[in-house]
Amino acid sequence: MADGTERQPRAYIGSFTSAGGRGITTAALDPDTGALTALHHTEDAVTNPSFLALSPGGGVLYAVSETDQGAAAAFSLDGPARTGPDGPVPLGQTVSVAGAGPTHLAVAGRRLYTANYTSGSVTALPLRADGSLGTRALTHQHHGRGPVAERQEGPHAHAVVPDPSGQWLLCTDLGTDSVWIYDLRAPEAGLRLHREVPLRAGTGPRHLAFLADSREGGDAARADVIHVVNELESTVTTCRWHPGQGELEPLGETFLLPPERAAVENHPSAPALSPDGRFAWVANRGDDSVTVLDLTSGELPELVTTVPCGGHWPRDLAAHPTGRWLYAANERSGDVSWFEVDQGTGTPALTGSLTAPAASCVVFA
Repeated sequence: MADGTERQPRAYIGSFTSAGGRGITTAALDPDTGALTALHHTEDAVTNPSFLALSPGGGVLYAVSETDQGAAAAFSLDGPARTGPDGPVPLGQTVSVAGAGPTHLAVAGRRLYTANYTSGSVTALPLRADGSLGTRALTHQHHGRGPVAERQEGPHAHAVVPDPSGQWLLCTDLGTDSVWIYDLRAPEAGLRLHREVPLRAGTGPRHLAFLADSREGGDAARADVIHVVNELESTVTTCRWHPGQGELEPLGETFLLPPERAAVENHPSAPALSPDGRFAWVANRGDDSVTVLDLTSGELPELVTTVPCGGHWPRDLAAHPTGRWLYAANERSGDVSWFEVDQGTGTPALTGSLTAPAASCVVFA
């Protein structure tokens, strides 16, 4: 900073402005305690910035606009476009994604991808040199349905996640009970579908997280692991991912609640992985808890315990890059809770919370 002092790290919190959220909240993160302190709110800069993602260099923040019209927006976090000390600054115009209800987005290569829940489609938007969004949207429409009539009457793309190799984009579709795999190796070809991989009918896959294999060797020699969170059942589906071929192999499922709470109406939302790959955490809406999974006990994760989420309806989880803290965006109680993580067991202990109306996600600069 200009005065020679070191600025605290930043966290960015998305929200639903239609439910009272204050847009994108910028918060200072205490590196010693993990505590968040609100500094700035974008308010009306974009409607319903429910999910956020950073550019690879961290200088640009992207947000969906989760509305029936469907859009995405870019914000500068540094450089000449910056006019204030704390808040992101709009970078270019909000751009249509040519799809309805975008719920998730990710950067891969020179494109921004969105999963459009309401329309059941995936969109690719070009990124300009300054990180702003181009307007030529490429879309791919999903087709199909599942057995849960009230939630699976058609496709509902929910999350888009590039694989660690950068060659593939995986999209979980809650409505079709499948993972759609897109080939990114020839970006000039547009959104090129590689294959659709079915999961068990009625599970409703919502999000996924990669656990990359650390072994030496080329892509063909690797077999990474993917954990898919299912919204319509309290389970995680573990899959083996073969990046050399773009193949996904389901291995089995793990229940997220102990047997005595199996009858609780519950809708798991988001996974987070510890940086060392030993633990996974999953947020449970309904049970209002965080499930701790041990990833080292065998081929499938092992349920360790569940702890209260510190609020109501945890829509998103985020693990701090150091692995010391875990954050839950509790949508209906309007707060972000943070936990100190026991490094031996992976169990989070509630430490504090920040008021954040209609909170929906947390990312770290």
